[in-house]
Amino acid sequence: MRLALMIEGQEGVTWQDWCALADACEKHGVDTLFRSDHYISQGDEAHNVAHDAWTTIAGLAARTSTLRFGTLVSPATFRLPGLLANVAATADHVSGGRIELGLGAGWMEREHRAYGFPFPETRTRVEMLAEQVEIVHRLWTEERVDFHGRHYTLEDAPAQPKPVQQPRLPLLVGGSGGRGTVEPALAFADEYNTPFVSPNEAATVRAKVPGLRFSVMTGFLVGETHEEMRERAHTLYARRPREQGFDEWLAAYSERCVVGSVDEAVARLQEYERAGCDRVMLQHLLHTDLEPVRLIGRELAPALA
Repeated sequence: MRLALMIEGQEGVTWQDWCALADACEKHGVDTLFRSDHYISQGDEAHNVAHDAWTTIAGLAARTSTLRFGTLVSPATFRLPGLLANVAATADHVSGGRIELGLGAGWMEREHRAYGFPFPETRTRVEMLAEQVEIVHRLWTEERVDFHGRHYTLEDAPAQPKPVQQPRLPLLVGGSGGRGTVEPALAFADEYNTPFVSPNEAATVRAKVPGLRFSVMTGFLVGETHEEMRERAHTLYARRPREQGFDEWLAAYSERCVVGSVDEAVARLQEYERAGCDRVMLQHLLHTDLEPVRLIGRELAPALA
């Protein structure tokens, strides 16, 4: 089972932070850096830094040599599918073939209202996602594309540029195991990702996507020792007001996340591996602390190899 780093880019991650994270990944052997695709913080709008996901990825791709990048996930509501296919393929050229595209239906209503993105009902957003997955796949694999759907129409699209990776760059669909996200994934994608589930819950979703790679994105707090993990947990806990006391919050957080010392984290990751996960994206919210990046690459990943 492979591990990847996942960063919530809307939570105050500066360009300098991104460069430090990418450098740490390459230094310590973390093979893929995923980032969220959001334009507004979920907890601190007053100090919000939310650089555009694909611009960030292209910039980082130009200054790295081995690290892979992807979105987890790009909402179907943000970009037209023809634009998105071109953006991701262009980043693939910038990187020399190190890009993955994650697609989802979109969910954060606040940012849509704030910046004027359309936010139709859930059923419509899921329909838009299904059409986008097909269109992007076809633009990357066919010479010319006609498409006439409920939400999008393409007329004799030249389908350029093609990605560097062949037959196309990896396509991931994010969801919680519902039919609306599973069916387009099975038809056109390479990987299905579901967030914040326990190993038992992961196994249930995994059974719905046979033949695809399956991954989980989940929270992550680790230290060389359990005590070191608790120090990081205190830092995260103090970032915002919470109704729960620290120990109660940490216990609840641990139910669907990877939390503990290196040994405890490995044991937890092995539970996800037994549940059928091919990859786990570890959401690192203390993004200026680079030691957990080292632990992923030097301690956790080798233990799972």
